[in-house]
Amino acid sequence: MKKSPVTTIVAIGIGAALFFVLGRFVSIPSPVPNTNISTQYGLLAFMAVLFGPVAGALIGFIGHALIDFSFGWGVWWSWVIASGVFGLLVGLASRKIRLDEGKCGKKEILGFNVAQIVGHIICWGLVAPVLDIVIYAEPLEKLFAQGLFSAVSNSVTTAIVGTLFCIAYAAAKPKKGSLKEEE
Repeated sequence: MKKSPVTTIVAIGIGAALFFVLGRFVSIPSPVPNTNISTQYGLLAFMAVLFGPVAGALIGFIGHALIDFSFGWGVWWSWVIASGVFGLLVGLASRKIRLDEGKCGKKEILGFNVAQIVGHIICWGLVAPVLDIVIYAEPLEKLFAQGLFSAVSNSVTTAIVGTLFCIAYAAAKPKKGSLKEEE
């Protein structure tokens, strides 16, 4: 189902705000320096499936920028961009998942999780480290340790949180033909 531009803009605002709250207040410190176990990527992946790649990219970009800004150390643009790219990639890869139609079976769950895992590997194993090198001249060993940890931990949390969001949303949608009048 095609979403109106107003609905998409509202979803971007709400999604970025929720991404910020989850990333700022519901992240778990990790043993890898400057890296957290993040719950917000499950929400981001879910919103990207519902509202598409542009909304997913903007939710990730704006939400991550707000998180970094709120900590006071400055915005770490390489990771902000990677969050936006993750939303974009999941939105593009998940176009065949029709949560609005109440469909979220094994095939949709598998498609969602393949998309998010590949997205995390690309973003945290390639995009963020390469941009860290180009923008900040960071040491290689640190970058790939952070990237690997982030790809794995974000994939796990997205598989749990995002899949639960997708299942709950699809279950709440009326199924086609379920509102027939009884004879």
